[in-house]
Amino acid sequence: MGQASAPDFTAIVVAAGRAERFGGPLPKQFLEVGGRLVLEHSVDRLASATGVGEVVVVLSAEQIDGEFSDRLRKHPAVLTLVAGGATRAASVAAGLTAVPAGRDYVLIHDAARPLASVALVSRVIEATRSHGAAIPVLGLADTVKRVDSTGRVEATLDRSVLRLAQTPQGAEKKRLIESLEAAMADSPTDEAAALEASGHHVATVEGESANIKITSAEDFATVRRRLEGSVDLRVGTGFDVHRVDPSRPLVLGGVLFENEPGLQGHSDADVVLHAAMDALLGAAGAGDIGMLFPPDDDRWAGADSTKLAEIVLQTIQADGFRIVNLDLMLLAERPKIGPRSAQMRARVAAAFDLDTSRVGLKATTLERLGSLGRHEGIACQAVALLSRDGS
Repeated sequence: MGQASAPDFTAIVVAAGRAERFGGPLPKQFLEVGGRLVLEHSVDRLASATGVGEVVVVLSAEQIDGEFSDRLRKHPAVLTLVAGGATRAASVAAGLTAVPAGRDYVLIHDAARPLASVALVSRVIEATRSHGAAIPVLGLADTVKRVDSTGRVEATLDRSVLRLAQTPQGAEKKRLIESLEAAMADSPTDEAAALEASGHHVATVEGESANIKITSAEDFATVRRRLEGSVDLRVGTGFDVHRVDPSRPLVLGGVLFENEPGLQGHSDADVVLHAAMDALLGAAGAGDIGMLFPPDDDRWAGADSTKLAEIVLQTIQADGFRIVNLDLMLLAERPKIGPRSAQMRARVAAAFDLDTSRVGLKATTLERLGSLGRHEGIACQAVALLSRDGS
């Protein structure tokens, strides 16, 4: 069957597990690799395949509004987040309730398989359209033994008819819903098992040895090597300084400091955001704010630097970059930053569409040395880290 002209699949990424075998403070799907969550990499792989219209992410009940939920909701391919159940089958069934009415097929994928290639996903899609259900499988290279409870060998199995099942697993939506309902009490370990129990034929396609499921620290190390090897990381630095001007309001990091002398500048002279923007543009090889917002251009006179930051963000995103983090150092005798630092970090993070945890902010005086020490100006240094998929 030929490729469909419009998306007819919804991908469901199952991320409700607690990963108790893996250990560590976070479930494996929420670990970061190359500035992205393992779960985000898995979503990216599915969303890149022709035929997939959107992705539904199934999380545990406690993670629906957890620390990563806002980040996931902002992913352009994610349709919604759904609370899962006590078993895999229950979690998949919950995800199926969020599939749009116009989608005839679904792909079910483990969140901890971030290396599935687009070619693999496409093979499963084509086979699912042709047969109603399909899964990727791998043959076994080693001899397989069946052992009893004492560890003694009972039999040697014919490995030529045995396969290891992977995900994504594809199925006609209606067929899978009915099969899961019928098999729920038996807690099938994958979707194919539920379909088989209902008498449905499940086709197979060639899987990928690289499409490993993270279950151990060694697996995670393998995934990290593969993913970070294909990520383009860029570091940029920025510096900005403005002379004190008591006739203007003082804005630092998007926050207004009342009853403090302001700074001279063509825009609002926010040295914190200006340094941050220069660091980001520098890392992306996209010039500087003087090129993007020329001081002789009246459009930027008195401009709110948070609005300029949005333009800078769009500029680097157009080149495929994502911000990993920003680190800012303010150089000033006054005002005291400590009481307002949390507010400043939040405003800077919002300006660049970041989680606040990705923005560092520090301040130091100059011990009354030089022009900054005499409070004739305020300066800021910034360091930015960007990432881009290099594959």
